[in-house]
Amino acid sequence: MQLDVGPRIAALRSTLGDVVAVVDVDALRTRIVELEAQASAPDLWDDTDAAQKVTSELSHAQSDLARVIGVEARLDDLEVLAELVDAETDEEQAAESATEVEAELKAVERTVGELEVQTLLNGEYDPLPAVVTIRAGAGGVDAADFAEMLMRMYLRWAEQHGFTATVMDTSYAEEAGIKSATFEIDAPYAFGNLSVEAGTHRLVRMSPFNSAGKRQTSFAAVEVIPLLEESGEIEVPESDIRVDVFRSSGPGGQSVNTTDSAVRITHLPTGLVVSMQNEKSQIQNRAAAMRVLQSRLLIQKREEEAAKKKELAGVITASWGDQIRNYVLAPYQMVKDLRSEHEEGNPSSVFDGALDGFLSAGIRWRKRSTA
Repeated sequence: MQLDVGPRIAALRSTLGDVVAVVDVDALRTRIVELEAQASAPDLWDDTDAAQKVTSELSHAQSDLARVIGVEARLDDLEVLAELVDAETDEEQAAESATEVEAELKAVERTVGELEVQTLLNGEYDPLPAVVTIRAGAGGVDAADFAEMLMRMYLRWAEQHGFTATVMDTSYAEEAGIKSATFEIDAPYAFGNLSVEAGTHRLVRMSPFNSAGKRQTSFAAVEVIPLLEESGEIEVPESDIRVDVFRSSGPGGQSVNTTDSAVRITHLPTGLVVSMQNEKSQIQNRAAAMRVLQSRLLIQKREEEAAKKKELAGVITASWGDQIRNYVLAPYQMVKDLRSEHEEGNPSSVFDGALDGFLSAGIRWRKRSTA
């Protein structure tokens, strides 16, 4: 039985070669050695934040290297398996083996595609963690519920990839769902990957909040900014901010609800508002809020200087005419991105965190549109 997979394997090797050149595997190995030395230092955990950054970067670097090396090994194995299929005289056994080769080849193609997409993330902020803010838009209770569905979708995506996600602030709606929420996803290239999610998302479904069971359209806005390291580049004078403290909101019972530990910082010159209530300490919440505020101010400054506002956050109104993605649950089932044209026929899977297809398509679309 002749199994003609040679051209596909050769194409994968060519693409992988480009990936290896961009990733710089030798430099990655060197960085891993450096991080391993730092991680083995006896005083590593004297500074918990620094220790977590070292161990997190080491884990991701090791994972990236393992993926590249693993793909090379899998391609070698595929060539051997293909040769065995060609030499097989038992037609039934050959057919079974050919099916296995095809399944593995498709899996390797997906992995190489994901690696290739990572090489497109070469923007200034792409390697940084991301801060995602979701706001309910037009659509009443359905919009608030939709905003919460989107929040869960992103948190599930982070969980599936082993990324650290921290909810920083949540404003609950009265009947169901959320008015808004802000959370951080701390992983290498989190901003580069999630930045293509910024914009207006639209949901069409039979409303569970409508007694007549009518179809309802609702909207939610997603904002994604990079979380910048603390620096002196953006100074925020105390006279430019108003700090309000209040009791954290949310389902009862948490210890964060027992004191006025939540912090809201308003930047008076721009009107930017950042709220934090995740930490138990008012001091910790203020520090976290200031870090996000500085990130937003720096991005705003860079956007004004470079006239690239829509590349990072854009003007998101969460209403008709400017949506980037439709989630349709009735009368048919489909999720479709209006920019890249990528679509999935299983909305439940997407809402459960299966976002990689949309992220890859979005990153490729952005690269084409800016080329």
